[in-house]
Amino acid sequence: MEEMIAYFENIPSTHRSALLVGGITLFWILEGAVPLFRFDYKKWRHALPNFFFTLTTIIVNFALAFLLLRTADFTVSGQFGVLNWLPEIPFWSYVLIGLLLLDLIGAYLAHLVEHKVKPLWMIHLVHHTDHNVDTTTANRHHPLESVIRFTFTLVGVLVVGAPIGIVMLYQSVSLVLSQFNHANIKLPKAVDNALSWIIVSPDMHKVHHHYVLPYTDSNYGNIFSIWDRLFGTYLKYDRDAIVYGVDTFPDEKENSNIKSLLKQPFHKYRKPTTTTVADQ
Repeated sequence: MEEMIAYFENIPSTHRSALLVGGITLFWILEGAVPLFRFDYKKWRHALPNFFFTLTTIIVNFALAFLLLRTADFTVSGQFGVLNWLPEIPFWSYVLIGLLLLDLIGAYLAHLVEHKVKPLWMIHLVHHTDHNVDTTTANRHHPLESVIRFTFTLVGVLVVGAPIGIVMLYQSVSLVLSQFNHANIKLPKAVDNALSWIIVSPDMHKVHHHYVLPYTDSNYGNIFSIWDRLFGTYLKYDRDAIVYGVDTFPDEKENSNIKSLLKQPFHKYRKPTTTTVADQ
């Protein structure tokens, strides 16, 4: 475990790029082999705006990366944050607690707030207005959202007191898990259900992309499913009945246009439809 954290402390940019490209490639192939939905779309054309927003996310994170490094260094040198206040525990426990808490603040809490605060929801819409969710949807975030997510991660690093090795491990796991749970793949239901007790599985996250409330406002997690189950935001829904998108922004052509998506956060807020929760 110590060797792994030492590796992530100095992970080369080429290795991080390989994770991004390798993950998309792997799940892209699996989507062709075991698809959940057989979308009637041109896969590369659909991927184009998603790849554009992946690039803007990379640019934002790269430009602000020095803040992440300085914050992590500050917590270590100043012995600040939860991990630095813990009594002596096995190193693997230290790493696991760090990952859990970073996921809570940097992913679950950030995602929850984006859904509950109207201006932030309008920014987050870009992610939800994909009508054909697949592995390329994972990083479909407006540049403003990339800044918001980075800010929550920064706060998480400060509160948790995470050294840069754990931060880089968290970001790497988060990247791959997001590609996995957005991927248009059909796992055996028993396997997906078993995974969903530990991590956010594809079927679990797809519920979050259903086009109406309360399903859109559920299953906020990215790595660990514990937070949705603990805070009562976990919902189940028949995966074959899921309809992607957002009911208040139904124009698929507009939602596939980069220029329109960049303007989407500046539309007037539209009140969504709420349906009853189906018995599962």
